[in-house]
Amino acid sequence: MTLADHGQTRIRPRTLLVTGGAGFIGANFVYHWCETYPGDRVVVLDALTYAGNRQTLAPLEEKANLRFVQGDICARAVVSALLEEEAIDTVAHFAAESHVDRSILGPDAFVRTNVNGTFTLVEAFRQYWNACNQPTHFRFHHVSTDEVYGSLGADDPAFSETTPYAPNSPYSASKAGSDHLVRAYYHTYGLPTLITNCSNNYGPYHFPEKLIPLMCINILMGKPLPVYGDGQNIRDWLYVGDHCSALDAVIHRGTPGETYNIGGNNEVKNIDLVHMLCALMDELAPELPVRPSSKLITFVKDRAGHDRRYAIDATKITTELGWQPAQTIESGLRHTVSWFLTNREWWQPLLSDEYQAYYAQVYTNA
Repeated sequence: MTLADHGQTRIRPRTLLVTGGAGFIGANFVYHWCETYPGDRVVVLDALTYAGNRQTLAPLEEKANLRFVQGDICARAVVSALLEEEAIDTVAHFAAESHVDRSILGPDAFVRTNVNGTFTLVEAFRQYWNACNQPTHFRFHHVSTDEVYGSLGADDPAFSETTPYAPNSPYSASKAGSDHLVRAYYHTYGLPTLITNCSNNYGPYHFPEKLIPLMCINILMGKPLPVYGDGQNIRDWLYVGDHCSALDAVIHRGTPGETYNIGGNNEVKNIDLVHMLCALMDELAPELPVRPSSKLITFVKDRAGHDRRYAIDATKITTELGWQPAQTIESGLRHTVSWFLTNREWWQPLLSDEYQAYYAQVYTNA
C-alpha cells in the first residue's frame, strides 16, 4: 500500500540510504521502493557478509537512480561520507546479524553489528541532520524484530508496542539494545526516528539457512527436514512483500518517535508449516527424490533457549496508517515455493562449503 492508495501526493522525491540492502528483507525493500517510486534515488550500503548477495540487486544496478556501496555500518567515515555526498534524507536500516542459531554459536558479531553498528549509523545521521539545520522531513527508520519481546504462552495476548522487552537469545538481546538506542536518540536529541518490530518474514531471496527455504531446498535434494524439539513452537508469518508495503506506510505516514508492530496475522506451529511446505512441494515439483516429502521430516534436539510462541498485534499500524497484509499464509507460501523452484540459479551458489559446515554444526550433532 502506497501513498497513491490513500490519494495523497508526495511533497518531494526522497534519497534513501538502505543499509543491508543486499540481504533478504533489505533487497525486497529496495525492489519495492525502486518500482513504486522510480523518481527517488536509492543508495545501498552492504558489507556483503555470508547473507548478503549483490547478485540479488543486479537487475536494479543498471538503473541510474541506484548506487551500490560495499561497506560496513561500523565504519563511521564511510557512513558520514555517504550521507553528505548523496544528500540522504531517509535512512532505512536493515543491516543486522539476524539468525538466532548463529548468535548462539558466535554472539560477538551480533553485538558488533547490531549494537555498535546501529550506534555508529544513528550518531552519524544525527550529526548530519544537525549540519542540515534539522529538516523536518528527514527520517531514520530502524527495522527490528518481535523477538525483542521474548516468548509467549499459549494463551498470552499478542505482542503490542507496549509489551515489555524480554529478549532470550544473543540475537534478540542485541536487537533490543539497538531499539533502545534509536528510541533514545528521538527522546534526547529530537532525531526523527521510526522503529518497526516485525514477525517472521518469508518470501523470495531468503537465505537458505532459514526455516522455509531450508525445507524447500532439502526436499529438492532429498535431505532430512530438521524440526527442532516437538515442532510445536508457534510463529506469526509475514510475507516479505507485505512487510515492505508496511515499511513504506511507516516512512511516509508514521509519527517520528513512534514504534509500529508489523505482523502477518498468521500464527502457525512449525510442524504444521513444514507439512504445508511438503504438500506444496509435492504438488509443484514434478520430480522429487522422496515422495511424499513428509517422509523426510526428522525431529532434532531443540535449540537452546528456544522461544515457544511469537504473535503480533498489528492494531496500531492498521488503525493509524491504514496498512494490512495482502497475503494469507497459503497464498504467500505458494508464491514462495514457486519462486524457489524457478530460481535455482540464485540459491544453488549459496550452498557453499561454509554453509555446509555451518549446517553440519547446527543439525548433525543436534
